Amino acid sequence: MAVRAVRGAVQLEQDEAGHMDEQVGALLTAILERNDLTPDDLISIWFTATPDLHSDFPAAAARKLGIVDVPLICAQELDIAGAMPRVVRVLAHIESDRSRADIAHVYLGAAAALRKDIAQ
Repeated sequence: MAVRAVRGAVQLEQDEAGHMDEQVGALLTAILERNDLTPDDLISIWFTATPDLHSDFPAAAARKLGIVDVPLICAQELDIAGAMPRVVRVLAHIESDRSRADIAHVYLGAAAALRKDIAQ
């Protein structure tokens, strides 16, 4: 079994805790489903949020999904002029038999524009 990394992102419509839970939960669920993963396959998850998001920690959505014994950390994205607003990004470290080329990176909604080269 190899250690792999899965990327993902979602743009929120508003900075509201319930909306963040819903959207980050959908992103994590899609990452797990598209890569045939269970929470036991997760090693750790890094979350970043753009500086305009203040309502909650993105990691809280993972805990609400039942991802409770995986190390999670949140950080703030760089504040770059012209960057897409209200974006939560994910970098999940996983154990998987998939090759790097077979990892499904997930960019939901408008966030797909961030990485057209790897978005599924």
